Amino acid sequence: MTFALTSSAFTEGGPIPREHTCDGKDVAPPLGWSGAPAGVQTFALIADDPDAPGGVWVHWVLYNLPGTAAALPQSLTEAEQGRNDFKRTGYGGPCPPPGKPHRYVFKLYALDGRLALRPGATKADVERAMQGHILGTAQLIGVYARRR
Repeated sequence: MTFALTSSAFTEGGPIPREHTCDGKDVAPPLGWSGAPAGVQTFALIADDPDAPGGVWVHWVLYNLPGTAAALPQSLTEAEQGRNDFKRTGYGGPCPPPGKPHRYVFKLYALDGRLALRPGATKADVERAMQGHILGTAQLIGVYARRR
């Protein structure tokens, strides 16, 4: 079975609903996964926009989600959330400049243990801490464009 990340809100390459963006309620989309590798102890998730004008823009950093999870719960009390490029902890939805659609990459990492990081860690902190501990990855890409 292949490690796969999905959402009931959008399909691979499909549009991210307004509700999950800065133009809507700015709430995280529902995410679920299947086929996680054997031995997974925790998951980490990084969501970013590789099409941002100034370089990759980080929208969400989440880590130490229990390895028994197969979806993101409504309450993320069991996981730790990092700092995004909006300078906030938690999810910050798509909010590109008007015009061209941007891609939003949600990448889930299956890890062999907990990451020794405090809440509010950055994407770079999480990526460093994951080195040598990644058992598998799954990703889902959605798109969003704002009207002019």
